[in-house]
Amino acid sequence: MSIQTLDTNSIAQPDWDVPPIAEEQVYRAGAYHTLAALLRDVPQVDVLNQISALAEIQTRNDELGLAMSMLGLAARDRSLSQIDDEFHNLFIGLGRGELVPYASWYLTGFLMEKPLALLRDDLMALGFERTPSTFEPEDHVAALCEVMAMLISENQPMQTQTEFFQSHLANWVDRFYADLSQARQAVFYRAVGRFGAAFFELERDYLAMKV
Repeated sequence: MSIQTLDTNSIAQPDWDVPPIAEEQVYRAGAYHTLAALLRDVPQVDVLNQISALAEIQTRNDELGLAMSMLGLAARDRSLSQIDDEFHNLFIGLGRGELVPYASWYLTGFLMEKPLALLRDDLMALGFERTPSTFEPEDHVAALCEVMAMLISENQPMQTQTEFFQSHLANWVDRFYADLSQARQAVFYRAVGRFGAAFFELERDYLAMKV
């Protein structure tokens, strides 16, 4: 069983010619799409149903396989209203949630700082732009996962994928997932944090081997 590909794009996709991609790239893109779907907003029922199927995964002899299975079990065990409460407590709150899922915050302690400006320059160079209905800054962790998913799905060069990952995710995202996996107000989202941490550890090693 593999992670399903979930379309959650909040950044408009460039007009690229799209050759077929290998199966391992489908899995990578699916993992990024899944994380984006869970972190952008309260996940919908169809998303949770897809994730629940991960509880049946048989390969549990590594951290990623175990984390996927635990995520599936968490999706089965928590109701949509409970997950909705968790999401708002973690990421919205009264004034601010328990976590602030932006690169600028993790790297500088403030929002809308230099990391966001550098990201916008790179997104423009790659041909990405915000969709009109999106008001979140582009350095939200979900938006960055969406960009990585599109780079993979559109079969962009591995060098391009690696440079984007190293510039905009590698220097902070591990801390975010560690915080999420230990968040006081999380149950389901602790499993999301564990899955994210395991996937990004594997992704870091994968990209290092490809360049």
